[in-house]
Amino acid sequence: MELRTQRLLLRPWAPSDAEALYRLARDSEVGPAAGWPAHADVGESLRTIRGVLAAPETYAIVRPSDGTLVGCVALRFGEDSCSGLDAEPELGFWVGRPHWGRGYATEAASCMVDRAFADLGCDAVWCCHYDGNARSARVQQKLGFEFVRLDPNGDTRLGYTLPEVENVLRRNRWECLRA
Repeated sequence: MELRTQRLLLRPWAPSDAEALYRLARDSEVGPAAGWPAHADVGESLRTIRGVLAAPETYAIVRPSDGTLVGCVALRFGEDSCSGLDAEPELGFWVGRPHWGRGYATEAASCMVDRAFADLGCDAVWCCHYDGNARSARVQQKLGFEFVRLDPNGDTRLGYTLPEVENVLRRNRWECLRA
């Protein structure tokens, strides 16, 4: 399935994206802020596409005007989400450094929130960021997410121990904000 926004195409990842993914994911300012280590080589990017990025509701963010890979956006459900509930997925996103400051993360994340509520019937969407990640915090703020808690231990499943800020956006709030 593909999703479109005003400026972006959200589409499933393909093995042919490995080189473009590597160019963005090797940046030490990108991955660690999102909870994963910078990629070491194209092979690691290909393995990531075939594994993690092959999950349902995981999309490459692409500029359709020129086919440029911008980043990634996804919904994670159940035990893969900070809520632990299928009806309340966790939204995740990242954008490569060459594309920062253009509103792409907000646009793609907004599309996924719409999908969660309108197409998937979710009750709420959660979104987290590591304490100090001002870019991610700003995207969540723009979309209307509200603070729930600070997990002082971070995401220990992935080996990150930075405090993690957990936020939620309930369906009724989203509908009010969009009205």
